[in-house]
Amino acid sequence: MINLKKLMSRHAQDGCLEWIGVRPERHADLLFLDEAEITFGGLAGDHARPGKRAVTLIQSEHIPVIAALAGHGTVAPETLRRNLVVSRLNLAALRGAVIAVGSAHLHISKICAPCSRMETALGHGGYSAMRGHGGWCAEVIEPGHAKLGDPVRILEHGLKSAS
Repeated sequence: MINLKKLMSRHAQDGCLEWIGVRPERHADLLFLDEAEITFGGLAGDHARPGKRAVTLIQSEHIPVIAALAGHGTVAPETLRRNLVVSRLNLAALRGAVIAVGSAHLHISKICAPCSRMETALGHGGYSAMRGHGGWCAEVIEPGHAKLGDPVRILEHGLKSAS
């Protein structure tokens, strides 16, 4: 019989880096990039918050959910103000894990709660539409380079209790 810890460590596949964005300054629009250097302070050229929130990630599969909950047909990744959009890997299952995005290593540290700006960006109810779907914050463990299409691999599981 497989125990819960073993089940929580299983993932069907690696993820994929689908989108990269940086904000040159606070409150600025995000700029789309094909590739980026990831430093200890976050993505080069980004007005990041060093430490546990140096890089923000969101799952591409959640973007259509946010759009539907906000009453939109689609939502562009830059609207949601996260640095990296990844697919095929459940980020919520990786809390506390270390992942490789390109050659960089990131520690998934905490939920990236939506900000009040989502009410303006997505319209009435936009903040609530993102709740539970807003992504994750990560600290940079090892700087590196990432480009669109790079795999997102789990290097170390950060398993939490199942309570």
